[in-house]
Amino acid sequence: MDRITVVGSGAWGTALAIQAARAGRSVQVLARDGVTAEALRRTRQSPQLPGIDLARSIDVLAVAEAADLGDAVLSVVPSHATVDVARALAPRLRQGVPWTICAKGLHAAGPSLLSEAVAKVLPAAPIAILSGPSFADEVAKDLPTAVALAMAPVDRALGETLGYALHSQHFRPYLNDDPVGVQIGGAAKNVVAIACGMARGLGFGANAEAALLTRGLAEITRLSLVMGAKPTTLLGLAGVGDLALTCAGPHSRNFRFGEAVGRGIDADRAEAEGGLAEGRKAAPLLLQLARLRGVDMPIAEALDAVLAGRLDLGEAIERLLDRPLVSEFENGGR
Repeated sequence: MDRITVVGSGAWGTALAIQAARAGRSVQVLARDGVTAEALRRTRQSPQLPGIDLARSIDVLAVAEAADLGDAVLSVVPSHATVDVARALAPRLRQGVPWTICAKGLHAAGPSLLSEAVAKVLPAAPIAILSGPSFADEVAKDLPTAVALAMAPVDRALGETLGYALHSQHFRPYLNDDPVGVQIGGAAKNVVAIACGMARGLGFGANAEAALLTRGLAEITRLSLVMGAKPTTLLGLAGVGDLALTCAGPHSRNFRFGEAVGRGIDADRAEAEGGLAEGRKAAPLLLQLARLRGVDMPIAEALDAVLAGRLDLGEAIERLLDRPLVSEFENGGR
């Protein structure tokens, strides 16, 4: 597995392209259009990762220009664009070439997991999920990072090959056979991070942030288990690991967005100034999944109500604090 195609030229796509090249692979990056591709070819830097250069060995093309997608594809576009990109590239994907989803979100139709939606447009492609605690700039700078690489058990051998293709001294993929848990963990942690950011913006202190992180994990676990995930996944890199990193502070776009909203800044302005907050789109989709399966997610529900303008922040906090006392663990600690 020597030739890697990275679809997406934002911060995470650029970082993964740099990492794949560092691991000794031949890499091409596909930007969304010719103007973006030309700018990246000229500057060798993504605007989202200033000061970090793409190696000259990395080719940069527009999506429309790519004829050969190589031995593996990393799809590194926002979750809402993931299926459209897969559909556009489907005619150029050779049978058996793995398609790795690197976005952390849900597909609006259904709603459904991204892997389920992508499988419908790429029925012959093995689907992998790359997730876990991984800030793009740290990966690009070759700082130590561990991630989860999830594929169905039947594709384990292919997963091992893909993992070794991306592995280097400071970047370690751990194999995982639970794509459901990895995806729910990745999508839902962004929602919890926004809530933790709001708590910071309101000046609630570290106790409140820790409580939100912990009870947020309980909500993620309840939904994941009902959807067939393994409990151990939520204790690993794609669960606790990613949640802890994303909720740690303003280096996280979702936390930064929540902190700005907590300080009273309009949500649209907060996202425009602080970068894409995937949790904003994920919150209502997560709740739809939960309601279809009878899963209680009070933090996600309160957050969604605030962002949709149905509740003000003060009222949402009061409702959360006024909930009846329950056992932390019995019946899922609802």
